[in-house]
Amino acid sequence: MKISAVISTLEKAAPPVLAEPWDNVGLLVGSSGGQAKKVLVCTDVTQQVLAEAQQMKAQLIVAHHPVIFKPLSAVTTEAAPLVWEAVRHDIALYAMHTNFDAAPGGTNDVLAEALGLTHVRPLRAGQSEDVCKIVTFLPGDDLPAVSEAAFAAGAGQIGEYFDCAFFTHGIGAFRGGQGTSPAIGTPGEHAACEEVRLEMLAPQSRAAEVIAAIRSVHSYETPAVDVYPLISPAPGSGQGRIGALPRSVTVETLVRRVKKALGIGKLRVAGAPGADGGQRKANLVTTAACCAGSGASLVGDAVRAGAGLYLTGEIGHHETLDAVETGLTVVAAGHGNSERPAMRRLAERLDETLGGVAVRFAASDRDPLRIT
Repeated sequence: MKISAVISTLEKAAPPVLAEPWDNVGLLVGSSGGQAKKVLVCTDVTQQVLAEAQQMKAQLIVAHHPVIFKPLSAVTTEAAPLVWEAVRHDIALYAMHTNFDAAPGGTNDVLAEALGLTHVRPLRAGQSEDVCKIVTFLPGDDLPAVSEAAFAAGAGQIGEYFDCAFFTHGIGAFRGGQGTSPAIGTPGEHAACEEVRLEMLAPQSRAAEVIAAIRSVHSYETPAVDVYPLISPAPGSGQGRIGALPRSVTVETLVRRVKKALGIGKLRVAGAPGADGGQRKANLVTTAACCAGSGASLVGDAVRAGAGLYLTGEIGHHETLDAVETGLTVVAAGHGNSERPAMRRLAERLDETLGGVAVRFAASDRDPLRIT
């Protein structure tokens, strides 16, 4: 199977358009045209993970965190040792970061599952900007050829419906310059004719191909084509998650549940007054929220949504103090610890669905910090 086919599967699960603007996701090292017989999945690309990939003869590493985040001015053993090592051993590196956090079934949904939440929804709903509306104007006789060309180039899909379009009739007016060859009328003279306005949706990434396809079969010398970017909610996607517990439980119960689900022995807990120390058991939680990785930016969203407990990977000292002042109990599992279960599950899903490709989660992938 080609690496491009693996990427197609990954991007159906976590479309890159769901990534935050500051993020760097997708294929970061290597060629999508290469073959992928073995794939290694991890949270972070480290020297240990690269060595494991070499040992298993993997052609592709799928990581949560981007190995290239800031622009590189050089690819050398000193400036970018991980990138250099991957290139040297012909290992492609792919990152699915905040798009996997936002996607249904991604890191945040797995974290919500660890809490045992029901009626789960995003803390901050995601928006998709990958869709645009393409509009053109044409003679009625051109409609079959132009619409079919646009559909073939990627326009006209809405969910599982294909070749979707809308058209209306109107009058188009123009005056061609002396050097033109208009399909209707005479150069230098005003002309008007009946036209059809044709509208279709298309991914923004396919807009150029759709426009080229329209122009290739349009009878006008210079067709008018308009592109309108659209912003719409992406169903079920967004950053963080919030949900209800089937029944009210103590903070202590939730802490034990999270430890077991994440496979870790220690959590950092900051309780609101009356929720920590010897009083923790008396504090009941009915609604909880979570955010994998660094969750400080969503604390306000959790408070406004009525959460009594907030589970995240890491959060700063002062942000924790501010959160506790609102009455929120904060639980920090460790950055990678909050993301690793979802990446492990992704490896299992890929191993089941990618026929002929061996996929496993990196045994060398572990949190860089340990408690002693």
